[in-house]
Amino acid sequence: MNFIEELRWRGMLFDAMPGTEEQLNKEMTAAYIGFDPTAKSLHIGNLATIMLLKHFQLAGHKPFALVGGATGMIGDPSFKAAERQFLSEDTLRENQEGIRNQLAKFLDFDCGENSAEIVNNYDWFKEIGFLQFLREVGKYLSVNYMMSKDSVKNRLETGISFTEFSYQLLQGYDFYWLYKNKNIRLQMGGSDQWGNITTGTELIRRKEAKAEIDENDTETGGSKAFALTTPLVTKADGTKFGKSEGGNVWLDPDMTSPYAFYQFWLGQHDNDVPRLLRVFTLYSKAEIEEIEKQHAEAPHLRIAQKALGKDVTIRVHGEEQYELAIKAADILFGKGTLETLQSLDENTFTTVFDGVPQTEITKEEWDNCPTVLDLISVVTRNEVYPSKGEARRAIQGNGVSINKVKIADEKLALAELQLLQGKYLLVGKGKKSHIVKVS
Repeated sequence: MNFIEELRWRGMLFDAMPGTEEQLNKEMTAAYIGFDPTAKSLHIGNLATIMLLKHFQLAGHKPFALVGGATGMIGDPSFKAAERQFLSEDTLRENQEGIRNQLAKFLDFDCGENSAEIVNNYDWFKEIGFLQFLREVGKYLSVNYMMSKDSVKNRLETGISFTEFSYQLLQGYDFYWLYKNKNIRLQMGGSDQWGNITTGTELIRRKEAKAEIDENDTETGGSKAFALTTPLVTKADGTKFGKSEGGNVWLDPDMTSPYAFYQFWLGQHDNDVPRLLRVFTLYSKAEIEEIEKQHAEAPHLRIAQKALGKDVTIRVHGEEQYELAIKAADILFGKGTLETLQSLDENTFTTVFDGVPQTEITKEEWDNCPTVLDLISVVTRNEVYPSKGEARRAIQGNGVSINKVKIADEKLALAELQLLQGKYLLVGKGKKSHIVKVS
């Protein structure tokens, strides 16, 4: 496929340096995107640029992901209101490994000539001394040039340290090093990275021009390095996309459960879904148009949101976790069974029932409750049932369930019940739920 045309119809092309499309049409080209390891996981705000690399590889080109082990020690000041806190080297290493594992879910690292690669800029910066860096990089870019970048201008009023001011030099040198050593001709990123990316193309242009003059070559030529950016994803109302009420939606299942991840996509507004389908999924144009047609005929079924959630959840967490997320949703909305509950891992279980009232009892209290009625009487401390008599009447009226199974006998022995994940019971009072945790 034609990479630029693919980005155009998906609405994923914000800007590209002149000559970029010609370069990509001419030959298989290597390109990279940088990811600073400021956390041990990427989040869905990173997904748009990850999808750039995915489409790039599908178009037959060679993608590189740069994990910024060196630049992560400083932090990108672009459109940040204040300077970031420095991370320890141990934390950075842990974060780098987590990001590597996540990128492997999107890119093919074993497909021949255009196999993806991951590089770490610490590998080349660790060998460069301060004076060498000033001679190799600093002399080629003026302070005036660096001050003209929006990422710097926007911080002048609040203040920017020399450390952050120099970030664009480091990122620029990344591009130059990769250009010389990995034959990379293109850097891509979000639209907020245009200033940093073009610092790299300018450094390459100036250093290459000087090299040609030094070699008495009369041809200084045109641009040999290129830049391309994708729009930052926003909602239809103009607000930033990518956060839930609890903050970032992470790709790490320990930080955002697959169930919560799926529910995030399922909860997107109808007005936002057409854009999200194009940016975050691999559905074809025809498939997306068919999804939108079916959704328009029955919006209440949320067909578009389900298609969006399915594609992204499977790619990030796998088919099994996607199916588990579906089961978890069924449980929350009253369709689950005991078998469904037993299939959930503890992380998914606690996420599904986040906010559901919970009573914690000791193992001794559990052992001292020989029957279901005795157990419910203990739980009445949190007013599930105001009295033991009402609990008995609820059981007699078929109004009590435990682990989605109706309780008909108040004298049922607790030994007959199976604790979920070895520690939980889900007590149902009509359509309401209450969790008992045995600790």
